[in-house]
Amino acid sequence: MGKIGPSQLDDRHSDRDLFVLDIRPETDYQQGHIEGSFNAPVYDDLQRGDTDALEAYLDEIPTDKDVVTVCKAGIVAQKATTYLRDQGYDATTLTGGYTGWRHYDQGTFVYRGLSLLRQLTPTSITSSR
Repeated sequence: MGKIGPSQLDDRHSDRDLFVLDIRPETDYQQGHIEGSFNAPVYDDLQRGDTDALEAYLDEIPTDKDVVTVCKAGIVAQKATTYLRDQGYDATTLTGGYTGWRHYDQGTFVYRGLSLLRQLTPTSITSSR
């Protein structure tokens, strides 16, 4: 598994063999998260390339489940996925991150973590004249 989309995660969300690991900062997690997910707030560390912080959470991450890593947009979570795979976990990244999940859950189309509705507002369209 490399990446999983929000709809695929939704289909598997109730699976007992799935562990959703949200790496966003605790304040972001508290503002909203995927139901049943576990928060390991190592986003800033991984963004700097420091995997030691994630290593501290390995005892909390079950080895017998598929792990889906989640960050804001699905980019930094890829570092967590790579690290976990190197440690022997079956890990994948949620495409679009929590932003993608939230928009999927609200029925908004998301492309690369950004809502197309937001991208196509009149203020974002410029004339070529």
